[in-house]
Order: sequence, then C-alpha cells, then structure tokens
Amino acid sequence: MNATLIAVALSLVSAGAYAAAAVAQSRLAGRTEPSTGVLRLLGRGAWWSSVGLNAGGALLHVAALKYGPLTLVQPLGALTLVAAVPLGARAAGRRVGRVEWYGTVLTLLGLGALLLTAGGSAPHETLTLPQALGVGAATMAVVAGLSRPGARPLRHAAASGITSGVASALTQTLTVAVTDHSVGPLFSWRLLTVALLVSAFAMGGLLLSQTAYRGGLGAPLAVVTLANPVAAAAIGLALLGERLEGGPVSLVLALLGTAAAVRGVVLLSRAQARGGTDPGEVAAAPGPVVDPLPSRVVIGSPRRADSTPLGAEPLAVPAGGRPHP
Repeated sequence: MNATLIAVALSLVSAGAYAAAAVAQSRLAGRTEPSTGVLRLLGRGAWWSSVGLNAGGALLHVAALKYGPLTLVQPLGALTLVAAVPLGARAAGRRVGRVEWYGTVLTLLGLGALLLTAGGSAPHETLTLPQALGVGAATMAVVAGLSRPGARPLRHAAASGITSGVASALTQTLTVAVTDHSVGPLFSWRLLTVALLVSAFAMGGLLLSQTAYRGGLGAPLAVVTLANPVAAAAIGLALLGERLEGGPVSLVLALLGTAAAVRGVVLLSRAQARGGTDPGEVAAAPGPVVDPLPSRVVIGSPRRADSTPLGAEPLAVPAGGRPHP
C-alpha cells in the first residue's frame, strides 16, 4: 500500500480514537460525584477505556509519522476536533449545530486541499544532533518570549502549539531512527537527546495549554490547533527535505486549503467553547479542549467546572502534535 494512504489511514483512526476517548472522559466525569477519589476511579472500566483510547491514538499517531511527512500528518490532527463534533453531540443528546456543520465542512475541504499538495513519500531523513539541539534551543527561546509572566492567553496558546508541534517533529526523528537502522545505531547520544527533548516539550506543551485555557476555550483552542502543524511543517520543510508537490499551482492550492482549514477550526472552536450550540440554543456541555500532542480533544464534563471530580480532569496521555505522538 502507498505510504501516503497508510499515513492518512493511521491519522484518521488516531483522530477517531482521541475523539472517542474525549467523549468517554466527558461521560465518566458527568456520572462521577465530586467526592469520588482517584482509587475508586481506577476501578472503573470506563476510565481505563478512555486511557486505552488515548494511548491507542498516541501510538497510531507515532506510526503515522513513520509513513508520512510532517506536512501531511500534523494537519490531520485537526480531524480530532472534527470527529468530536458528532460524537460529543450524540453523547450530550443534541443535534450538531449549523456553525459546527459549517466549520466541519470548511476544515475537511481545507485538509483535502493540503493532502493534494503534501509530499507523499515516507520520511527517511532525520535531524542530526546539532539540528535537534538547535531546534530545541530556538523553541525554548520562542516559548520563553511568548509565555513570559503576564502574557495573554493567546500567547500561551501559541507557545503550547509550537512546543507540541516541535515534539512531534522530534518524535518522527526518533521513530524513523528506531525502525530504520540504516540511519545510525539504535542507542546513541543523538537519540537519547532527542528522547529527552520530546519528553520535555510534550510536558511543556500540556502545561502551557492548561494555562492558555484558564480564560476560556474559543480563541486559545484555535491557536493551539493551528500552531501545532505550522511548527511541525516548518521543521519538515526546512530541515527534513519535505516539499509541496506541483509547483506554484500546488502552493496556491495549499494556501487556499490552509485558509479554509483555519476558518473551519476557528468556527469549531468557538462553537465548542459555547457548548456546541448555535446562538440562542442552550449549551448541553462545555466544549472540548485540544491537547497539543498531537491535537487531542478533551471534552469537558457536563458538571460545572468548579465541581469536576478528582481524577476526572482531562487525561494527560501523550499530539499532531503532540506526542501528538
């Protein structure tokens, strides 16, 4: 089977697993009393199901990075938000709103255009140790500037998306190096350094996203979802030899697709932040929060935010982006 088809198929299943995990987490939180402890939650099959789905989504994302370039795999992380729309609506017992349908269609059209332009060959190039260190240093400098004390939520959201996107790019290097021994020895300082950077950026992306969402979900959610693939694709194009297919025409198509996907994600983010309803409708539940690694969605509990039970908060199982493994 063509490597591109394998990468797309794995990304689709990964997005579905993340979305299903989000819905399972939401339903569990809605059925759990605030006084329920963590140990009691560990004895519930629904909790372990959500953990398994998140872990499965992460593994599928890592596998997709083995077969597809970053410019292809990372944008598909937005499908988690798309898949969560009908699943979340069904779990909440409501219909999908007009804004959600419009955002879904735009996102799918935009991603479809990007699929036509992304390079289809399986990745073979990996970051060298100096490149990995350089990417890590540059990322930390950018994140430090964006997330300085007193920064606005959108700055933290951008830092979260960038951090998790870089984590996914580093994960691809790790995955290709481990599965293809022709690129170097399995155990080396380079791979150890990359693994440490992946862990640090994955955790950093999660913490930054939690900070970004304190003031609300709408705009920060969109920024995280969009910054992730942009950061990963930049590394792929600049350092890993990835390219767009088709020349100038392909570039125009990619720009149009990106604009459509951006608009779709913004609409979905706003609708989900309002509880997935059109103006004038009654919100059935809080909207989803996209975990940056890669683009996992976590739908909130139907309970009030200040009564979320201990242990039922969004799962932090590492998208694209990160990771978004």
